[in-house]
Amino acid sequence: MSDVQAIVNEITAEVQGQRNSEYPVSPLFLNRWSTRAFSNREVSDQDLYTVLDAAHWAPSASNGQPWRFIVARTEEQRSVFHQFIHELNLAWVSSAPVLIVVASDKLKENGEPNVAHAFDAGAAWASMAIQATMLGLFTHAMGGFDRNKSRQMLNIPDNFEIHAVIALGYKGDKSALPEAIRQREVPNSRRPLNELVYEGKME
Repeated sequence: MSDVQAIVNEITAEVQGQRNSEYPVSPLFLNRWSTRAFSNREVSDQDLYTVLDAAHWAPSASNGQPWRFIVARTEEQRSVFHQFIHELNLAWVSSAPVLIVVASDKLKENGEPNVAHAFDAGAAWASMAIQATMLGLFTHAMGGFDRNKSRQMLNIPDNFEIHAVIALGYKGDKSALPEAIRQREVPNSRRPLNELVYEGKME
């Protein structure tokens, strides 16, 4: 069985005991988790653009595809991103080889408000994360960054909402993380499903 097949078909050793689904969902969904320990190993063009291509096939309202991805993969590009990422996140994300800002257009092509733009961008991010997991890559979405500064430095127009910075890369050695972060470097669990699902109406 290939590594990709194993990720799709089997719970990985690091996830076992940490995550248990209540129903028979694919192990792929449990194996996707947000590491903070990234290796500085480069991500190939093929894998990077496979991940981005998966995101661009996500569903969107009226096929509007409001998402945009701004990618930093060279040292020079990453150094710009590092200037608007908050210090606590920079302590671990500085080793990630790829950083991606996810934004979405708040307006439809006819200039009317697109009330679904953020929902659609979330679908694209989820597709990105799942495809990355299938390739043996890890992702971590963060909201700890200066949006105004990122807008200015990346030349993002005002009609785009900036949602997150995504770190993408291979898993590294957690011993390189600061102690406080190292203790959190495990796949987290989820609330019971019955706390999140309502049939008919919310109580």
